[in-house]
Amino acid sequence: MLFWKKETQLDRIQNKLEQAMRKDTAFSVFGASSHQYKVREKLAAKELEDWQAKNQVTLPKLYTQFLTKVGNGGAGPFYGMYSLEKATSYTGTYALTAKCVLHPGMTKEEWNRLIEPLIKDEDIPDLEYDAVRDRVLGGMLCIGTQGCEYDMYLVLEGEYRGKVVYTSDFHPDHPFFFVYEEHVLDWYERWLEEIILDYDIAWFGSRMPGDENALIQVYQNAPNEEIQSKALGGMFKFKKISQPTIDFLKSVAGQSQKDRATAIQLICKTSLDAGRDFLLELLHAERNEDFLQALNILNWYGKSSDLKQFIKVILQSLDRVHDPETLRHVGYVLESSGAVTLENFAPFLCHNDSNMQAAAIYATRNCKDKTERWKIVELVFMGGDKEVMKNTILYWGIVPHEKLLPYYKAVWPEYKNNPNFREAFIGCLKELNVPDDYFDKE
Repeated sequence: MLFWKKETQLDRIQNKLEQAMRKDTAFSVFGASSHQYKVREKLAAKELEDWQAKNQVTLPKLYTQFLTKVGNGGAGPFYGMYSLEKATSYTGTYALTAKCVLHPGMTKEEWNRLIEPLIKDEDIPDLEYDAVRDRVLGGMLCIGTQGCEYDMYLVLEGEYRGKVVYTSDFHPDHPFFFVYEEHVLDWYERWLEEIILDYDIAWFGSRMPGDENALIQVYQNAPNEEIQSKALGGMFKFKKISQPTIDFLKSVAGQSQKDRATAIQLICKTSLDAGRDFLLELLHAERNEDFLQALNILNWYGKSSDLKQFIKVILQSLDRVHDPETLRHVGYVLESSGAVTLENFAPFLCHNDSNMQAAAIYATRNCKDKTERWKIVELVFMGGDKEVMKNTILYWGIVPHEKLLPYYKAVWPEYKNNPNFREAFIGCLKELNVPDDYFDKE
């Protein structure tokens, strides 16, 4: 009689590690090039026992199973999992045995009170800073990094023992994030599954898990608006969305003002054509927030699409642009379609708001018609100050036209000792067949 061994979660993880490696042979997933889906040698039971005795800490059972039966660090989300030794070195000694004060429902107010000593006093003594930091990170082990200031911790004690927490620097109003999974093995297995399914995992763990149907069900049965928003947000991990889900999102966009923006963005991420009517509606809307949202979507997802219809509406709407952020995004969209001209941006280039003017100068940096439109350039120079001239030289270079030479001559002393700028100034003179010493003459 044959007895088949039941596959355990650890077996699945080891099998999925191999599948993930075969799926991502180029190591294109974020962080994969550093670990290449390889785990380190397993931690011996005696080593684990000695570590726990030395540090007076009993690690969560499922984490110890990973260390002793899968590997002592290596392949994992983002830049991978630390070995136990390295994890210990990145964790404060006091923090290992302290109480965990963080919890998933922590409010901004609770968080701000907790970190107040860390952000209120720049001259806080090192020992006091370390003590407060260890209190914030207490009861947790640093198991890996996401890069920059972002790390991954494992809760060692209390109600949330075994859960993974994403941390960042101590910013006001931004409590650390508890991932959705109940324990480290579920979190780790989900990471592998999403690679195998070819999801976008740049922000792995921060989005609600589940496939399209599961997230639709969560949204439809959600007890509150917060869960609904998280369900929609979870769909951003899909590189493409099926037609039934697009139909669902269109329904959400038509019925929910709160989730309308997210639903439209998701539709357009998969198909700009499917969201065309929504985008045109946003571009024609009275609220600047709607106009800006459409610009953002076109900038994110429109680079490989025919934007002629949208470009026409944007150009007709330039007189409604009154802030630098919106103007910057107008520039991004028009530039990708080759529709930025000095003539279109002339009102902004000569704007009395220096921030608007700076945004316009940057937006027109790649315009090919500067020499032909030298009169507009001259108006910019005539109405601007040194900062305006500096911005034009930085982003436009030296526009070769004889009518503009007096303006460049006036600022020549500030730039002539910089080799890069000097070369640009002299290059302009050569292009215009003007003597090289023109700028130095009295």
